[in-house]
Amino acid sequence: MKVVTAAEMRRIDQDTIEGIGIPGIVLMETAGSAIVRVIEQHYPTCQRIGILAGKGNNGGDGIVIARQLAHIGRDVHLFLVSPEESFTGEAHTNLQIAKNLGLRIEEILTDTGFYSTGTVPTTLASCELLIDAIFGTGLRGAVRSPIVSVINAINSLSTPVLSVDLSSGLDADTGHPLGTCVQADRTVTIGLPKRGLLIHPGAELAGKLEVVDIGFPEQVVDAQAIKVNWTTATQASKWVPLRPPASHKGSYGRVLVVAGSTGMTGAASLASKAALRAGAGLVTLATPKHLNPILEGLLPEVMTLPLPETEAGSLTVSATSTILEFAEKTKSVLAIGPGLSQHPETVKLVHQLVRENREQGLGLRMVIDADGLNALAQMREIISLLDREAVLTPHPGEMARLTNTSVSTLEKDRISTAQQFASEHSLTLVFKGAPTVSADANGEVWINSTGNPGMSTGGMGDVLTGVIAGLMAQGIASERAAALSVYLHGLAGDMVAERLGMHGLIASDVLKAVPQAIASLT
Repeated sequence: MKVVTAAEMRRIDQDTIEGIGIPGIVLMETAGSAIVRVIEQHYPTCQRIGILAGKGNNGGDGIVIARQLAHIGRDVHLFLVSPEESFTGEAHTNLQIAKNLGLRIEEILTDTGFYSTGTVPTTLASCELLIDAIFGTGLRGAVRSPIVSVINAINSLSTPVLSVDLSSGLDADTGHPLGTCVQADRTVTIGLPKRGLLIHPGAELAGKLEVVDIGFPEQVVDAQAIKVNWTTATQASKWVPLRPPASHKGSYGRVLVVAGSTGMTGAASLASKAALRAGAGLVTLATPKHLNPILEGLLPEVMTLPLPETEAGSLTVSATSTILEFAEKTKSVLAIGPGLSQHPETVKLVHQLVRENREQGLGLRMVIDADGLNALAQMREIISLLDREAVLTPHPGEMARLTNTSVSTLEKDRISTAQQFASEHSLTLVFKGAPTVSADANGEVWINSTGNPGMSTGGMGDVLTGVIAGLMAQGIASERAAALSVYLHGLAGDMVAERLGMHGLIASDVLKAVPQAIASLT
């Protein structure tokens, strides 16, 4: 599903009205009807409903909702947060209809009302459900007084709040509050999700998100050439590789995991198992030779490749040729980094693997994570030697080291951060976080829709690395494998959290749930 900026949404709306010829008032009526259906579904027992309407199109949607709720027998009270004479266009037309029908309408920012007294009107406080239709995507700049008082009042009540299209006061593009913002329990966004609803803190302020289709023509949306997408179950299910009956382990590719060092066997184990759980046919773990007996015992389904090691128990640069020869001979996807350590010799190994893959024209596909990323950060020019099939999977701290930028700067706009890095370096980037954002060399971005706070614990990234490599081994393009893996990884975490709760959820729980997550899509 496409994800839009406020400007893109305005152009879609305008082109639908002016280019296609669907009147704006028809779109407004359709939007109101769709949101009323959501209200009937989720709030069937709420009889007294207050609708707070601004003077723009968002308010117009709210007035349509008020009229239609009244028509089906709900006790509706329409609160205008702007003077009646300031309403224009379709909002003004719908306000006149509401007046003609005799709906209860109250201006709450008058000299004798809400603003002057500083108290919440009883008519508002007594509502069982509030509909926030004050501001939509057209808000520019900070919310000003007196509407600040209205939003603060809404947030002070325990009444459930449904926001129309966007939580009023939320920046549609960045997800940051514009001064103050409605804290919604649910947001019903119109046509397409806005960026600010999917990234934090906007995702929390929006509450549960639903998208309603109001008939924007496909060709109008396509004409915008929107690069940002939301990975949903519908999309992810299209990417899951098939398992034909007449197949064997060689049909599903091989993965060579380059991982592990003294004290870090868990990372190597999790990544290797995850590649198998994602469906790879064969997995080999390249690891320091002294760890081989331990890992052979831990991983009965994984083959091992014992390699030369440093005195500290990490891989040495002398292992480069063995790794590359094995990967080339077996046509393996390389997963590099989990638990490798930052020993200088091991850092050189990572650099050499990337450099020789390019110089020898081997074309080996690579997923680089954890200490593999830390090695790249120590010599950033090595990144330019990676090809379009490479996948990097940094968390914010690793991304800061890769870009020599602060975490706070990167987190201001996760979408642009991922998009710019992937385009600049012509590779696929998985920028882990809440939400995880994947971007490819062409600037296409996928915002993930799964996952939960219980996954904020050690080893989760190692599992994700293995899943990505496992899907790539099955022949999925790197950018698709990345977006699908992030979705499956989060979905597996959600399935575990539903059974066990989020407290105490561990990486091996998620690892075991990966096949279930895949099965749910097929």
